[in-house]
Amino acid sequence: MVTLSVVIVTWNAKKYVEECLTSLVNSHGAVVTEICVVDNGSSDGTQDLIRAEFPMVRLVETGTNLGFAKANNIGMRLSSGKYVCLINSDVVLPPDCLVKMCSYMEQNPTIGMLGPRMSTPEGPVGRSYMRYPTVWRCFCRAFALDGLLKGLAGSGGIEMKDFDNSSTAEVEVLNGWFLMARRTAIEAVGLLDERFFMYGEDIDWSYRFQKAGWRRVYFAGAEALHYGGASSAAAPIRFYIAMQVSNLQFWRKHHGHVETLAYLLALWLHEICRVAGYSAVFVFKTSARANAAAKLKRSISCLAWLCGMRRAEGVTS
Repeated sequence: MVTLSVVIVTWNAKKYVEECLTSLVNSHGAVVTEICVVDNGSSDGTQDLIRAEFPMVRLVETGTNLGFAKANNIGMRLSSGKYVCLINSDVVLPPDCLVKMCSYMEQNPTIGMLGPRMSTPEGPVGRSYMRYPTVWRCFCRAFALDGLLKGLAGSGGIEMKDFDNSSTAEVEVLNGWFLMARRTAIEAVGLLDERFFMYGEDIDWSYRFQKAGWRRVYFAGAEALHYGGASSAAAPIRFYIAMQVSNLQFWRKHHGHVETLAYLLALWLHEICRVAGYSAVFVFKTSARANAAAKLKRSISCLAWLCGMRRAEGVTS
């Protein structure tokens, strides 16, 4: 019986895919794995690389960008492992990562979803977790109160800036860069919601796991490197707006009209505050102008989308 199935969705991230798959091939240890790559219509030669260098990998070519959730679901339907790992194409695993995670899942049968510690090229530990978005947390994020109040217990906001990431703990949401899910839990909860084209599907899935009684645990005992932005770097504004579209979808799916309107107000305030802040940085801090200009353009584009003046390209709802 296959213990672990790994599903990777790729889209124009060839330079990362080779490193990711090499690390997977070298990290099996005592865990029997099957690897499925679902390519969302890459045009950078990703498919040729996989066929030539990784013949043991099952490659599914969709021919077009189906989105993150739908592509992962294709891979999960083809998988047979007791555990299923969804891993981004820009992740590199040390040899013992999967063994440690499988062992921890075996020892804790009430855990439905497990996420490892994230290391980054820059050095700091990345964020593998978050809290569910609430109206209050969104307003705190809009005015940066989550950062100012992070010293107070439970006041770190959606991004959990108050969380000790050196310790294993149950969390509300595990982010979708690297997830290990139990097959029986997936069968009870269902696959990813394909209405989420990209982003937000991890929040929705975590929420559904909780409703079904399965624990979501951040596991500090295993670690993997995440480069981040392998696909989104080529179109940062498009992907940023896609994230806002997905967040709005989550609110419409799980909250009423009043709370959804409150969320939209918080989003408006968030982007207006960012426009004001980045404008000030651009004017008064010459050394940071390039970054401020990019962030300013991003927030202005988001406001244009909120006003209906900009279409969310490549995003289905």
